[in-house]
Amino acid sequence: MEEYINSEYPDISYLRAKAKKRIPGFAFDYLDGGCNTEVNKRKNTEEIRELELRPYYLRELINPNMEVDLFGKKFSAPFGISPIGLQGLMWPRATEILAKSAFDYNIPFILSTVATASLEKVSEITEGNAWFQLYHPAEADLRDDILDRAEAAGYPVLVLLSDVPSFGYRSKEIKNGLAIPPKMSLRNILQIMGCPNWAIHTLLAGTPEFKTLKPYIPKGMSLKHLGQFMNRTFDGRLDEERIKAIRDKWKGKLVLKGVTSEEDAEKCVKLGIDGIIVSNHGGRQLDHGESAIKSLGPIVEKFRGQIKVMMDSGIQTGPDIASSLAAGAEFTFLGRSFMYGVAALGSRGGDHTISILKKQLKQVMDQVCCARPEDFPDFLIRE
Repeated sequence: MEEYINSEYPDISYLRAKAKKRIPGFAFDYLDGGCNTEVNKRKNTEEIRELELRPYYLRELINPNMEVDLFGKKFSAPFGISPIGLQGLMWPRATEILAKSAFDYNIPFILSTVATASLEKVSEITEGNAWFQLYHPAEADLRDDILDRAEAAGYPVLVLLSDVPSFGYRSKEIKNGLAIPPKMSLRNILQIMGCPNWAIHTLLAGTPEFKTLKPYIPKGMSLKHLGQFMNRTFDGRLDEERIKAIRDKWKGKLVLKGVTSEEDAEKCVKLGIDGIIVSNHGGRQLDHGESAIKSLGPIVEKFRGQIKVMMDSGIQTGPDIASSLAAGAEFTFLGRSFMYGVAALGSRGGDHTISILKKQLKQVMDQVCCARPEDFPDFLIRE
């Protein structure tokens, strides 16, 4: 796929600034915010950027190849799109836009259970190449039905979300009425009036819904009862027995997202899980935990080669991807950067974001003389 870059927005910071102007404040706060005082959200990125790479300028000139083999498929870059809930709130049809861009540029797209497009629709867009992230249902029958749908739709990888035993305390969302059930205050209505482009596109696309879950939600349910339904239907606390039941049923690749400790990583190896994503949910769950990059090191040192070790949380730019790979991640995922792109540029936002990330990453590879993503650890300056 030929790169698409809008020169007005050559960096993620420009996309973020444009997104903040283009969508209502409550939608931007949902996208941009962390939990509590956002300590961990800030640390995630800051501590990636404390890492340093050593360039080698007198080595033979190379042509970097950023392709990566992952779970039997060759991807065009060592990064993919993280699962994000309620994407259609931030920009109408954002889920479909990003899924199409990921397919066109041959990178992984992970669909959240609470995204605003159905798992069947996203599979159709990506020709069966997307991954599906499961919020664990409280009842086995519902769990199995969703897994059966994902299998029938051809999803090759199932991602289990492990870091939501409770909902993060996000004060901005509470203030904006985005806790379940939501409310539409005068303040929110005024914000919508100030974003006519967003309002028109939302009107055309329709009210955002949890499309994958729609078959299980009783018709005509009020917002108040929808909140009670969601709380009753999903139980985010995983344990070994729940994971084992899914491992026994799911025949494709299985990944656990939200691993931050060696103990949890070791359990994943013993349970026969194929990969882990070291992640703290983008700093949206535990404010005073470690940054994801700090959690990554000990896990890589102990378990690399036994299980595929990937990472998200705090990665925003091409150099951030490079540093995360240098720290030992075998693959990386980004969430907010892609949503900034779509909120800023609409239907071309995914294409643009992928293109600038690839361009930035290639520049780093050229600069340090790194031939392949898996070689990045050779360029990390270690204390």
